[in-house]
Amino acid sequence: MISKNIALIGFMGTGKTSVGKILARRLGWPVVDVDLYIEAKENKIITDIFEKAGEAYFRLLEKEAIREICKRRQIVITTGGGAALDPENLEALKASSHVIGLSARPETIYRRIKDSRRRPLLDGKDKLKEIERLLAVRKPFYEKADFYFQTDGRSAAQMAGHILRTLAEKIA
Repeated sequence: MISKNIALIGFMGTGKTSVGKILARRLGWPVVDVDLYIEAKENKIITDIFEKAGEAYFRLLEKEAIREICKRRQIVITTGGGAALDPENLEALKASSHVIGLSARPETIYRRIKDSRRRPLLDGKDKLKEIERLLAVRKPFYEKADFYFQTDGRSAAQMAGHILRTLAEKIA
């Protein structure tokens, strides 16, 4: 029996949202997407928040949202790609959740997100090069997860099953 929340961290395009939905369905828990939570609270989409108020303001909203969400129990939390870079966010997530880090090769991430219009950190840039650069900076933060998995070549359903089996073995 899983007693803590499950929180997914990792770079954009690693499968956090897809895997999170499947985990939530299998556990009978709600899924709370931090970015969607912020959008609902602010009545603005993330790209508009970035454009109008900047990344620093968004990160403050993200920290507040994570603190609020972590007060809930028996939920699956999916975070944005930058959430784990803030030590306070990671501390709050670890206090309430089994933190699962998801990773993928830059080429896999590029293939998954290349047509997305909701990736403000990649706007106007060579997307693959920017993915490689950001991933190199962020990977050490993602590796602080309780468990860290590669998603290359695995479906979201396979990843969800792998996560649940790992948790059953490690926390039993």
